[in-house]
Order: sequence, then C-alpha cells, then structure tokens
Amino acid sequence: MKPFIPVKLPLESIDWAGLVPLIGQAHAALARYDGILQGITNPALLLSPLTTQEAVLSSRIEGTQANIEEVLEYEANPKEKKSPEILNDIKEIINYRQAMVEAVKKLKNRPICLNLIKDLHAVLLDSVRGRDKGRGQFRKTQNYIGSPGCSIEEATFIPPSPDLLPTALDNWEKYLHFDERDKLVQLAVAKAQFEIIHPFLDGNGRIGRMLIPIFLFSKDLLSSPMFYLSAYFESHRDIYYLRLRNISQNSDWGSWITFFLTAIVEQSAANTNKVRNILSLYDRMKSRIVEVTHSQFAIQTLDAIFARPICSGTDFANASGIPTKQTAASIIRQLKNAEILKTWQPARGRRSAIYIFSELINQVEGHDVV
Repeated sequence: MKPFIPVKLPLESIDWAGLVPLIGQAHAALARYDGILQGITNPALLLSPLTTQEAVLSSRIEGTQANIEEVLEYEANPKEKKSPEILNDIKEIINYRQAMVEAVKKLKNRPICLNLIKDLHAVLLDSVRGRDKGRGQFRKTQNYIGSPGCSIEEATFIPPSPDLLPTALDNWEKYLHFDERDKLVQLAVAKAQFEIIHPFLDGNGRIGRMLIPIFLFSKDLLSSPMFYLSAYFESHRDIYYLRLRNISQNSDWGSWITFFLTAIVEQSAANTNKVRNILSLYDRMKSRIVEVTHSQFAIQTLDAIFARPICSGTDFANASGIPTKQTAASIIRQLKNAEILKTWQPARGRRSAIYIFSELINQVEGHDVV
C-alpha cells in the first residue's frame, strides 16, 4: 500500500440535489438546538458537564477507559491514588477540555487556521501519552493506521507522505474559508479530509472531532461552541470508521456526507432533549435550594453545584464564592440533609469528604449512574 494522495478541495463530485432534504433537516435540527443555547445566560457554566462528557467520549473512541465521574472526582481530589492507566486517561480528557477552552479564546482574535490547530494539539498532548510525538507540530515522518502493533505493510491506511503535507494542509486551510454551497456539508468534508491527511503522529481523531463545534461556532451556526458529536460517533463506531475508510478506498464521499448530516440531525435532537432536561433541573433546584437554605447565597450555591457536580467542601466554597468556610460547610450540610447532594467519598484522615450532585450526573449521562 502506498501513501494516499488526497483529492484537492472543493470536491466536484457532491450530489447536491440528492442531499437537499437531509441538509434542510440538519440545519433545522441544529437551529432548534441553538435556540435553546441562546436562551441560556451562561451556557459555559450551566452546561460545563456536557463539555466534560464530550471530552470523555471523544477520548474513549481512541481507547481511554475513564468515565465522567472519575474525571470530576479527580478534579475534586487530585491526591487520591489511582492506577497510572486511569490517571493518564483522566489527564488526556482534561487536556481535551482545556484545548476546547483555548480554541474559543483564540477564535475571538483569529479564524480557524493551521497555527490554531497546532496550538490545540500542543494542549491536547501536554504531559500525556504522545507528548514525545511532535506535540504541536505537523509530522515530518510517515505514519500509518492499522491494528495495534502492526507493521506499515499490514496497515489499513497510509496517510499522505510528509512531502505532500504542506500542499494538502494549505488546500485544507483555504477550503475552511471557501464559500461552499452549504456549511454543514463543508464541515463534513473538512473533518474527513483532516483525518485523511492525518497531519500529526498522534491525536488526529480528537482534533478532528474538536473541529466540529469550533467550525460551527466560527461560522455563526451556533451561538456557543457546545455541540458535540462524539456520543453519536462512539455509538456508531464501526460505521463511522467504515464511512471514513470508504473515502480513501472507493472515493465514496457521498456516504460519508450522508452519515455526517444524519449524525447532526440525530445528535441535535438528543442534545436538545438533554439541555432541556438540564435546564428543567436547574429551575427546579433554584426553588428547592432557596427553600432548603434560606440563604442569600442560594443562586451562587446552585451555579457551583452545576459547574462542579462532584466536589469537596473547598471546591464548593471556591466555586460558589461564599465568603466563609463555615457558611459553605453549613450549606453543604443543608443540601445533604435535603438529599440534593450525596456523599460520594466519606472523609478519611486528612482527606475531605467528596459530594456528588447525582441528579445532574444522571441527566448528563442520559441514565441513572448514581
């Protein structure tokens, strides 16, 4: 198998007429979701567990095993002993989330570009597996895709050779700013082409999935970069990889674009329901916490447990901004007595207790976890 030579963008073979119904459905579903986002005063705070879940699921596609509870628990108590494998998984997930935060900051001053992609890659692989594989730099050697431990001769796909990378990446970057007939189709093509080019030695899949909310936000299709497809990709993993593979093997862009637009439609609906449920929970808890605490810090308390649904007493005090530890501790006791918070880990020795806002975790996961 020889290194693949990617087709030059824009594509000339898109069946626009055949895609029209699905394009319309995808835009309508995404607009409904964004309508809810626009009604949230601070979506980054209220929906922060969804960002963590996306980081968990996108990383899981690449083989990590840590779940959202383990990530939030680690942030509440980073000194708690964990196996090296889980600890590395958690750090990769936190890096993914941090890279998304960095992307939003940088997009305020510049468009999506190759330098931005390299910056995100540097954050993604900071102090984790792959940190010695050209972190923040496009590869200068040949890579390949195949089963773990296989040789290049056994590879299922060999990306473009390093000498073709500059031309391929320049074309890809220009396509991001090309006036394509439809932006969602453009995103489908750009995401697949990035993974075909495979410009890094590690982290290509995660950066490719990160591109989705960044692109939607930068093109004003979303008011906030909080739309994630990893849940859909993870639950349709085999067909996800098959559709990508068919591009290089059979030049079948149409099936990939159809799959991607279908993912937008279905995940928009799932995201819409999930966000509505979280907003409903927020409204219910607003009344409940006022009733339980009779405190001037009720709203700060509410925002804190949404931002950090697994927390220690110190985490809670810091996140809420409640001025004294005694007041924060008193409010935690009241929330525990009302069964709004539960003890996730009891205090032991010099270790503080860890509390969980289980209703929010269950809403984020879509089923009862705790």
